[in-house]
Amino acid sequence: MSDYQFLNHPPRFLFFTGKGGVGKTSIACATAIKLADTGRQVLLVSTDPASNVGQVLGITIGNQFTSIPAVSGLTALEIDPQAAAQAYRDRIVNPVRGVLPDAIVKSIEEQLSGACTTEIAAFDEFTALLTDSNLTVAYDHIVFDTAPTGHTIRLLQLPGAWSGFLTEGKGDASCLGPLSGLEKQRSQYKAAVDALADPQRSRLILVARAQQSTLREVARTHQELDSIGLSEQYLVINGILPTSEATQDPLATAICQREQQALNAIPSTLKQLPLDQIELKPFNLVGLDALRQLLSPALPISAISELHPITIQAPNLSKLVDEIAADGHGLVMLMGKGGVGKTTLAAAIAVELAQRGLAVHLSTSDPAAHLTETLNGALNHLSVSRIDPQIETEQYRQQVLASKGAALDAQGRALLEEDLRSPCTEEIAVFQAFSRIIREAGKQFVIMDTAPTGHTLLLLDATGAYHREVSRQMGDAIQYLTPMMQLQDPKQTKVLLVTLAETTPVLEAANLQTDLRRAGIEPWAWIINNSLVAKTLHSKLLQQRASHEVPEIEAVANRYASRYAIVPLLQEEPIGLERLQALASND
Repeated sequence: MSDYQFLNHPPRFLFFTGKGGVGKTSIACATAIKLADTGRQVLLVSTDPASNVGQVLGITIGNQFTSIPAVSGLTALEIDPQAAAQAYRDRIVNPVRGVLPDAIVKSIEEQLSGACTTEIAAFDEFTALLTDSNLTVAYDHIVFDTAPTGHTIRLLQLPGAWSGFLTEGKGDASCLGPLSGLEKQRSQYKAAVDALADPQRSRLILVARAQQSTLREVARTHQELDSIGLSEQYLVINGILPTSEATQDPLATAICQREQQALNAIPSTLKQLPLDQIELKPFNLVGLDALRQLLSPALPISAISELHPITIQAPNLSKLVDEIAADGHGLVMLMGKGGVGKTTLAAAIAVELAQRGLAVHLSTSDPAAHLTETLNGALNHLSVSRIDPQIETEQYRQQVLASKGAALDAQGRALLEEDLRSPCTEEIAVFQAFSRIIREAGKQFVIMDTAPTGHTLLLLDATGAYHREVSRQMGDAIQYLTPMMQLQDPKQTKVLLVTLAETTPVLEAANLQTDLRRAGIEPWAWIINNSLVAKTLHSKLLQQRASHEVPEIEAVANRYASRYAIVPLLQEEPIGLERLQALASND
């Protein structure tokens, strides 16, 4: 019997899910090793686009069953979702190349370039692993690093009418398009979904950090998966700073207090789940020795050698704000994955610009963002608005159902309604609201917290007959071309990518940068948030953590960013105008 509840009486399938940077890959790898060490045959599978399972285990894996020599009974497999999605697109697009005009072919390819295609293609790949095929009969446990989303599972549960629905052109559906390329028998997909929903066979482990924003996101994931029958869920809160460190320096004390507050305020929907807490480790979770220690009793923290020196002099946030302010007006968009601190940094930049006497409109569409609480006060020259994604999306859905859905039969309407639950739909609906605010940037600063992805922008900009997003809009396409041109103009728009000095968040930000470049948008700068490297630290554990940030910062500086800034992890949370301004001012 394990000390951790999520490892007690484990079923055959274990799925780890969570946002980038919370440690799900490390925990999945450590779980697979722990099970194999008990004499069981274990297959470890990753479908994460930013997968670093091979790096963590210290061996090259790739898209093939690879035995891990140092762990008897452990085999690993990395499904490359990007490669799967490309093969998937080729199956759909190649037959029409040379038959349809190039512009339409390009339009179809863009339809199939989004996250939904990647998810469905990856699920298509690992369906066989869920259905007791000859591939997996030898394994007692299959551990998945990254679970399919609720949206993908709902799509696969729909009636089998995708191809007809699309062929007849009934709905111009955005996420049903990828489904037209599925070639396996529907019975196999049904068996896979049934396996996911069977608590005797499958367990979902939600991985989070002790941060209120991260826990709110996990609560939404829990509810979404629970609503479609995936009820066997466990919660693991990873990376909790040991209270023994709190006596060693003020920053450690503040972190411990913050984490305890987050744990005390855990969303009510998560309180019913079995909960495990894993302490923050002083070392990088790379290599078998480190992974075996992750789920074992904590070892004393040894004295450390000198930290890796940072050879690059990184500017602070105030330097970036100086450059932004010099333009006098413009659009500033902060982008990045959940939990990296976009809202705080957007507020800090807005407050500093307003303090300089510049007119600023700060807007967010993040459902977890609490700008009013973050600002905790009013300021001359600063106006604040919040776009409610639920309201905007519902209005958009009703718009589309009234126009495109009017002539559909019951089955066609059901398919269209599911398509409109896509994550892309929310981005498009929110962008309609954003496009109204964007126009203000010609006369003042507009700071946007949480922006649409490059894929969504391309969908909105395309005018091809097959581009269903544009055809869904109430007005003509030209109103979306003008904002798009503005976003592509570096003189009018500055995109700031926000990340953390950790492997997965940096890889995810790099993928986002590629996505934006495809849309003709070049990110202006990167911001590495909540860094320890610039702090004076007395806690041995935090000193070691700071040391491990160095290679990630150097990757941003040398490989990804044309300019960047480092924002330190603060002892006091940056709430209130005074603390926010301190983040971005020259003082």
